[in-house]
Amino acid sequence: MRSTAPSGAIPIRILIVDDHPMMRAGLADIISCQPDMCVAGEFDDGARALESFETLRPDVTIMDVAMPEMDGVLALEAILRLNSRARVIMLTAMQGDHQMRRALELGAAGFMMKRSLRKDLIDAIREVHAGRRWIPADVACTLATHMGQKNLSDREIEVLRSAAAGNSNKCIGGQLGIAEDTVKAHFRTILTKLTARDRTHAVAIAIKRGILTL
Repeated sequence: MRSTAPSGAIPIRILIVDDHPMMRAGLADIISCQPDMCVAGEFDDGARALESFETLRPDVTIMDVAMPEMDGVLALEAILRLNSRARVIMLTAMQGDHQMRRALELGAAGFMMKRSLRKDLIDAIREVHAGRRWIPADVACTLATHMGQKNLSDREIEVLRSAAAGNSNKCIGGQLGIAEDTVKAHFRTILTKLTARDRTHAVAIAIKRGILTL
């Protein structure tokens, strides 16, 4: 743990969770240059961060959305079950609204695009530590673009993910244990919710919005 806090001052303890070593190192360097902050710990996966969260007791957690084993959104949900007052800022490199909306609905204290970290990270940490939320203009704009649109259900996402893999309605039904007519009904709903022309268009929209990942 590195800190340059003035003598007697208690630094803001920050937990970094990202599966890219260079990103973790960059975040740690930015944070460690601040006299009122220190890095409490670094992890490359949400599951490992969750295991140590209560021991480390960070004031603010900076966590990537996309990670192996346990992604950031699942880890966020689990952390908030452990401590409903936990302050978590989510990071993403993607512009899609799906993960942003999910994280904020679950209780994330902030959301940031990775491209803006060098400019905004320190301000975001201080705002979130003070009990406020951090939703920058680019994130708010992305969310506003899809405001009022209905989310796909878990089953609809399963159907669309199987279609993205090139499966026919019959194969999708077999994989998911549902009738082919039910698959067709799901697609009608999916096309309506995504305002898509056909299943190929629906898959493209879902990838762009972060509903599906390649």
